[in-house]
Amino acid sequence: MGHGLKPVSTECQTSYLLVRVPAYASNRTKRLIKSPKFYWSDTGLAMHVAQEPEPRGAHLENLVLSDLLAWRDIRLDRAGIFQWRTVGGEEVDFVIETADGLLSIEVKATARPRLGDVSNLRLFRQEYGEQARSGLLLHTGEDVGWITPEVLVVPWWRVL
Repeated sequence: MGHGLKPVSTECQTSYLLVRVPAYASNRTKRLIKSPKFYWSDTGLAMHVAQEPEPRGAHLENLVLSDLLAWRDIRLDRAGIFQWRTVGGEEVDFVIETADGLLSIEVKATARPRLGDVSNLRLFRQEYGEQARSGLLLHTGEDVGWITPEVLVVPWWRVL
């Protein structure tokens, strides 16, 4: 963030307008971007400001994060919620860390997920091996199933 944005982001976090999602930085071989990502704490407010009637793109990702945070807050073990980005541009929207391992989650505003949509989930699994359980691609369609042996596709509204 630029110098002018840092105080604003701190104030927005303090007033609970923004949520900070830290980078998952347990590196093995890839150079990672370790800066956090910021999301609106209120997806409805974000959509209203952007004049978006339906959650798509970043707003859909924001909606998923809101539900993940609520899920995390009722767990006894307080799972960690992170994001993963490499300097090469590969990105996984969310990485859930529990005592059982890592679950990588990608959110796509598409009704028909394609094999190319899961490439970063597969890369994350290759990078973290057995520590990374199967990946999850959340989408806007109806289909549920394994798009690859290690990635399950599910409509976001069926999971959250």
